[in-house]
This record gives sequence, structure tokens and C-alpha cells, in this order.
Amino acid sequence: MSNKEALRELQQRLAQRMQAAREQTQAASWLAVECAGVGLLFSLKQAAEIFTPVPLKAVPYAQPWLAGVANLRGGLFTVVDLAAFLGLRAAQRPEVAAAAAQQARFVSLNPELNINCALLVDRLMGLRSEDSLSPEPADPNAGPRPRFAGARMRDPSGRSWQQLDLEALSRHEKFLRIVV
Repeated sequence: MSNKEALRELQQRLAQRMQAAREQTQAASWLAVECAGVGLLFSLKQAAEIFTPVPLKAVPYAQPWLAGVANLRGGLFTVVDLAAFLGLRAAQRPEVAAAAAQQARFVSLNPELNINCALLVDRLMGLRSEDSLSPEPADPNAGPRPRFAGARMRDPSGRSWQQLDLEALSRHEKFLRIVV
């Protein structure tokens, strides 16, 4: 089986599991992704589809974290380099990002959020259920956190995960200000 076929099958299995998780009556279900080595959790109710990256059109005079605009299933989506937006790494030029992005994916926001946007993430890490995660104690020395930063969780293997509220992210002042 070729790498492309295996990847396509993985994406289909993840999409099926995401749909099944949406239909279950769990307290919360999460899509786990990685950006610049940091584990992030997106609510399945706020994330929509996963796409293999496609060529992007540059947007002149945009913020450095705005990777470009892409045609995804016939719709025009703004693509945000999530790691750059969060300050986890400097924004990458599209040709550099494309060369290093074999595992990178676009995760679109749920259409109910009324924003045609996809987040560029470095890697998909699977699905997580609420009962497989435990809350981490709050760090008293941590500075102020943006509204979109939810609780920090830990999985059974000890890996730390940061929940992101994609609705709050899509309404964040910095996120809405894409032009320099």
C-alpha cells in the first residue's frame, strides 16, 4: 500500500470517528493536533473537516500568520498558520512550509461559526475523549491567557494538551485583524 493510500485511509477513518463522536452523547470529544510540538485539543463541535494542504494564494499586506487563501471543496477559505498565530514559531514562507508539511493538515472551522477559515496544523494526533483526559493544576505563575485558551489536560501517557475554544478564537480581536 502506498503512503498516499495509507494517508487517505487514515483521514477517512478519522473523519468517520469524528462523525461518530459528534453523534455520541459524551460531555466533550476532542480532535488532538500538534503545532510546533505543542499538543492542542479542538472540540469536535467546533471543528469541521480535515483537508490535505492545497496550494495557497498569498494575501498582500496580511498578517504574517495568515498563510493565504485556499479553495477547499469549492469554497474560499482563509488559512491561518496556527503555530505562528499562537507565537509558537515564526511564520513560514509557503514554499518552505509546503516542503516540510508532509503531515500538515488544514482543519476547517464549523460552518456554524460563520467564518470560512481553516487552521494549518503540523500533525493530526487522533481523537481524545473527555474520560481519557485529566485536568492539570493551574500554574499560579502563568500570565494572562487569551479567552480562547481553555483548560490544560493530561492524557494517560503524561502528555499535556491545551484546549482551544475555536469559537472564541474566531472572534478574537487579533484573529479578525488579518490586514497589517
